[in-house]
Amino acid sequence: MGVLASKRKRMFVLSIDGVPYTLLTRLLQRGDMPNLAAWVAEGSLVRYNSTLPWVSSVAWSTYMTGVNAGKHGIYGFVDRQPGSYKTFIPTSRHMRSETLWEYLSRLGKHVVVMNVPVTYPPRPVNGVLIGCFLSPSIDKCAYPPEVSQTLKALDYRIDADPYLARSDKLKLCEDVALTLARRAEAMFYFMLHEDWDFFHCHIMETDRLHHFLWREMEQNAPTLGQRFYAFYRQLDGVVGQLRTRLPDDAELMILSDHGFCGIQQEVYVNHWLAQQGWLQFEADPPRSLEDISSRAGAYSLDPGRIYINLRGREPRGCVAPGAEYERLRAEIAQAALELTDPTSGERLFQAAHKREDIYHGPCLESAPDLVLQPVDGYDPKGAIFKETLTFRGPTLVGMHTFDDALLYVRGRRIQTGSWSILDATPTILTLMGLSVPPYMDGRSMVAG
Repeated sequence: MGVLASKRKRMFVLSIDGVPYTLLTRLLQRGDMPNLAAWVAEGSLVRYNSTLPWVSSVAWSTYMTGVNAGKHGIYGFVDRQPGSYKTFIPTSRHMRSETLWEYLSRLGKHVVVMNVPVTYPPRPVNGVLIGCFLSPSIDKCAYPPEVSQTLKALDYRIDADPYLARSDKLKLCEDVALTLARRAEAMFYFMLHEDWDFFHCHIMETDRLHHFLWREMEQNAPTLGQRFYAFYRQLDGVVGQLRTRLPDDAELMILSDHGFCGIQQEVYVNHWLAQQGWLQFEADPPRSLEDISSRAGAYSLDPGRIYINLRGREPRGCVAPGAEYERLRAEIAQAALELTDPTSGERLFQAAHKREDIYHGPCLESAPDLVLQPVDGYDPKGAIFKETLTFRGPTLVGMHTFDDALLYVRGRRIQTGSWSILDATPTILTLMGLSVPPYMDGRSMVAG
């Protein structure tokens, strides 16, 4: 039971990064998350899809804007600067669309947003916005700026330290647990002290855990495998506290942005392009993408994004627009679908998507020319220079998947259909009794 209901229409969103539907349902069946199980019994939990590519920065940008990447302009954790071979990390400065919380602010709603990826630097809202893991410090992560002083008093942590996994995964587990505890403390503080209409708190720690402990979880490793499950019991404890504090009439959504699975092999796409004769560099070994040759036909960025070295678009582009471009793009797509793991013989890619088939909008020209969607377990990487096609290491053991994300709504029935994270924001607006702007690309998953 929550606190006494009020007459206001309120919406609470809890996002748990990278939690698969299949994992969550198994945790519920195991009895690891009784508090969440009680909520699930009161509503609808469905499996749905992520974005292409299946990267947190793209998926959460799509969620927070309600539009595809062809409109919001963010295509990966790393993007390329137009007219060059330089790359950069996209932030909220590069987001070309209005966010959900900016839209709600314009309607006079009081919002609190915590830790959602690609919210740094914090853009002004009617309320409080605390930026994501991209924030360089607590001093710079919040709007309004004085909120940073409150965060310091709460000993808030922006993110766990994933680099701990390189030396000691047990220390990473401890850091992830501490970060979740501090996140929860701040969440409950702002729930109590802000007069909110919309509240979104993002849990990034699940993604950190999955990247570095997925294999140990699957193998039921005696120490690290058990720490994996212990973290979810800790998370369920937070859910239990939230159940007692959330108003009974507040709408509730819980969602993730992509699925997860174990890594069979990392796949170095630029190595493959070079072996096929489609990528050459002026330096050996190349220091960065800026060493690309004017004879190169294509190059790749994480994860599986292919860019044709197009004349007139790239500084040293050699592929002519039109027929030559289409021919090369088709050749790369076909070859990718035929590519197999040298060890197991398994196919590495299940689909090769043309950009115009998956994106539309004013930012289409910045999109990759192809997105190679891997078979689960084969993680495409954009490393510039590698001596092998595939590699399997001991540290990074989990990868994102396009399908197997999850979305839950309390007290409502999610309609039958094929859904993706693109549909989450129209659903939120419907739950809040608000109209869905016509520019949004998704549709509501619940009846109005």
